[in-house]
Amino acid sequence: MAVIRDLSSRKWLVPFALATLACMAVACGGDDSDGNTSPTSTGSQTAGIDYSKLRGEIRVDGSSTVFPISEAVAEEFSKVARKVRVNVGFSGTGGGLEKFCRGDIDVSDASRPIKAAEREACREKGIADIVELQVAIDALTVVVHPNNTWATCMTPQELNLAFKSGGAKRWSDIRPGWPNESIRAFYPGPDSGTFDYFNEAIITGVDRESKHRADGTPSEDDNVLALGVEKDRYAIGYFGFAFFEEARDKLKAVQVDGGKGCVEPTFENALAGTYTPLSRPLLIYTRESLLREKPALLGFTRFYLDNLDELVREVGYINLPANLLQEQHDKIDPFLPQ
Repeated sequence: MAVIRDLSSRKWLVPFALATLACMAVACGGDDSDGNTSPTSTGSQTAGIDYSKLRGEIRVDGSSTVFPISEAVAEEFSKVARKVRVNVGFSGTGGGLEKFCRGDIDVSDASRPIKAAEREACREKGIADIVELQVAIDALTVVVHPNNTWATCMTPQELNLAFKSGGAKRWSDIRPGWPNESIRAFYPGPDSGTFDYFNEAIITGVDRESKHRADGTPSEDDNVLALGVEKDRYAIGYFGFAFFEEARDKLKAVQVDGGKGCVEPTFENALAGTYTPLSRPLLIYTRESLLREKPALLGFTRFYLDNLDELVREVGYINLPANLLQEQHDKIDPFLPQ
């Protein structure tokens, strides 16, 4: 899988060739050549941390949804901490947390909160000092073909029918008057945090006994999902808002009526909390012991939080409100040099 980033505009361009790889790693750092510090960077020193003196390697893996943020941070960090190598990959939220609990990585990207079973798996491996940091807000987006003129707004109950096992087979099963045509569903794979969040909000959230359908096309690659919907007028799918922003000229977002009228997925609606129940937190996880023992990781984490306001919006997600961002800083501040 090859992710190509247009550095002049920070737009994400992900070719279809990505579908053949399950995981990709991007390594930033280790370049001793001279260069200008990006205006995004907070300089060579902040909060008692001298980035230019940091050394080592940082391993990041997990959610493909959070990947663009972590990769952007790693790229900017490499400009001020040239002796630190940051490897950023994605294997899905579940896959990343498994690696985190094995001690294979320093930071786990997640598009949903860690589950109790995952936290217990970490504890069984001697990892009980988990630090959770929210880095952004996402508006999980349901999409249809541009020529779909009927499913402009759907309720959680209707989305449940479209995506649950044993649910609607034809659009007319959801609403009389909708086409008597088979629904073709495209959705993330079961290791994806996006799948987990949708399953919790729409599938079991509407009907505790229901299960997500398995007769559609699952993929960890959003390109596969987008292309499938783009080519089929009767298809429906879902993925993160940032990817929809890049594909909106070829797809149409479905508005969601969570009980107070139809609401479209936008930055403003997700931040205001009106896009329910599909707005969600984006997170990273690390460990207290690693923050104490690895100055490079502490520097990277502080740099991550310091640069969220600019980088999050640039890669297509919603910034945290000031008070929520401060709460994340408060979790890191005790580890900073006094």
